[in-house]
Amino acid sequence: MLIRTTIFLFLAFMLGCTGQEKTDMAGELKAFLDDYEETVKDLSIRHNKAYYAASISGKSEDYQIAADLELELDKIHANTESFEKLNRIKNSGEVTEPLQSRQLDVIYNAFLSKQMDEKQLEAIIGLQKEIEQEFSTFRAKLDGEEKTDNELKELLQKSRDSEELQRAWKASKQIGARVAENIVKLVKMRNAAARDLGFKSYQQMQLSLGEQDPEAIEKLFDDLDTLTRDIFTETKKDADRVLAKRYGIRENELKPWHYQNPFFQEAPRVYDVDFDKYYGDQNIEKLTKEYYSGIGLPIDDMVAGSDLYEKEGKYQHAYCMDVDREGDVRVICNIQPNYYWMNTNLHEFGHAVYGKYNDREVPWVLRDPAHSFTTEAIAMLFGRFASNAAWIKAMTGISEAEAEKISDAASRMLRLEQLVFSRWVQVMYRFEKSLYEDPDQDLNALWWDLVEKYQMLTRPEGRNEPDWAAKIHVAIYPVYYHNYMMGELLASQLFYYISENILKTKDYGKTTFIGQQEVGDYLTRKVFRPGNTMRWNVMIEKATGEQLTPKYYARQFVE
Repeated sequence: MLIRTTIFLFLAFMLGCTGQEKTDMAGELKAFLDDYEETVKDLSIRHNKAYYAASISGKSEDYQIAADLELELDKIHANTESFEKLNRIKNSGEVTEPLQSRQLDVIYNAFLSKQMDEKQLEAIIGLQKEIEQEFSTFRAKLDGEEKTDNELKELLQKSRDSEELQRAWKASKQIGARVAENIVKLVKMRNAAARDLGFKSYQQMQLSLGEQDPEAIEKLFDDLDTLTRDIFTETKKDADRVLAKRYGIRENELKPWHYQNPFFQEAPRVYDVDFDKYYGDQNIEKLTKEYYSGIGLPIDDMVAGSDLYEKEGKYQHAYCMDVDREGDVRVICNIQPNYYWMNTNLHEFGHAVYGKYNDREVPWVLRDPAHSFTTEAIAMLFGRFASNAAWIKAMTGISEAEAEKISDAASRMLRLEQLVFSRWVQVMYRFEKSLYEDPDQDLNALWWDLVEKYQMLTRPEGRNEPDWAAKIHVAIYPVYYHNYMMGELLASQLFYYISENILKTKDYGKTTFIGQQEVGDYLTRKVFRPGNTMRWNVMIEKATGEQLTPKYYARQFVE
């Protein structure tokens, strides 16, 4: 009897300890999260403001301030004691409250990605900022004159002189030779850090920590290749006939500089519609504000706080930054009155509304998109409207006759844009994967092998330059490009869901969302406000009734 009582008391004691430990784990995580948010929130806001200022000024000292603050942030995530504490809490399996559990997953991955030597971390950030500044301040030289990216793109689109086009195309690649060596060095540094953490490569690490299965992503891109290859081949042949006639050459003489874009990532203008003319006398900023206001997502405050026009030394591309996750969302653009910048402005403010209309009741750590590609999806959903005839008519005031005249060509143009882009993303995804697998291989040859296979362009004879390095994403936004394609898939899925279930229409060609505030209400409730409180496929299924699928993209652009 005494033995049984002793055993009973011992078991009761152990069960009590277990229950107490569980309570302590939850409490320990809460205390950790409170301290983490207090420190990281302030530092993150300071870094974002500094980075934004550097993007505008292009000054070395401003980039250094941003780099120093980024390093401070990374050092927090590199702290081994903090990571060990998180690891212990996570491995206990005792944090079950959904929001706490989700915060634990998110910050655990953030800490894991930075578990490296402090000097190694400093070197990676310093080199990345050095390359980024080079991109921001570099201006190509063409025929002895400095040219901005906008000027080179305009020349590639408008010139009919093959020799001039070749010179402009080569000028657009000049930055590559200046940064290629440092990019390879940076890749090796990233790889070394990833392998120290047990990953095969930095590319594999980034996918895994972004809650994406590397094998599933590869299968998705293989499936997309199969899905788009034949229709792209057929469509490109049609485009080649038009381009050859435009430039007065045979189709087999077409070179990369004849496709009106430095990387053939955008569709050449081969249909009987010039979208630029519809925006040439328009105020792009005003159109963007009017459109988003009409769908119940006003952006006036964000526009006022953004920097939308060209300046000397300023970052020449475009991005959106959620500075504080509390409404301070800013956009960098370099607006010109043309189709490209109408599309880009709609795109960037698509990112912006995702950030602005989050749920402030959600923990700060989770006040982010479900994934980077889900915010890309919103940006792409809206950016597509810039080439929609019904949208152009409603927003710019062209006549009904003009809209009808360009409607078919506009649809075919959007389809060509999507096919061209999907094949370009194949190049970027596969190049980066191979780059991180073996950065010592002949990268110049690898690049053109992929360009020929997926974009079906002819490499320039004797060309052996680091053209791959001229694409800023390879250095500054690594292992990100595949998310653009996933964003396109989700954009189509959302478009059909909203059309059929929110707006109750199947007149897809004339569906523009203009003036329909229920669109903004749906997106706010189902996409923006949930933030990162759940994994991306769970959010997508809750919002559309299905997990991410390419069938709607195929329905819209392939079938």
